[in-house]
Amino acid sequence: MLVFLEGMNKRRRMVGRAAIIIALVTVAGCNGQQFSTTQKATGVGALLGAGSGAIVGSAVGHPVAGTLIGAGMGTAGGYMVGRGLQNNEEAQRQTQNQANQQQQEIESQRRQIRQLQQEQNTE
Repeated sequence: MLVFLEGMNKRRRMVGRAAIIIALVTVAGCNGQQFSTTQKATGVGALLGAGSGAIVGSAVGHPVAGTLIGAGMGTAGGYMVGRGLQNNEEAQRQTQNQANQQQQEIESQRRQIRQLQQEQNTE
């Protein structure tokens, strides 16, 4: 029984080290550039999936496999959610740009109307 517990501790240390390495690589990759919504959601999904997979994998005796499977599934899910959110953001941005252009056109037409009214009043 003691050998089994030592093996579990060894596995937990290995999973913990793998998580630290993943975190360090992730942080090292951050060079100050702003990430897109898709990239952020993919990263969060990968980390949450890896963590969840490690927990489930430890419970069934395969923490490394659980971590890898969880990370893969989390990455895929995070990408899909992030891409959907980013598409919505882009659509909102496009709609806002169109509204701004229409507002500028309205203001231009108002100026033209005022100018015509002033010309009519001076005649």
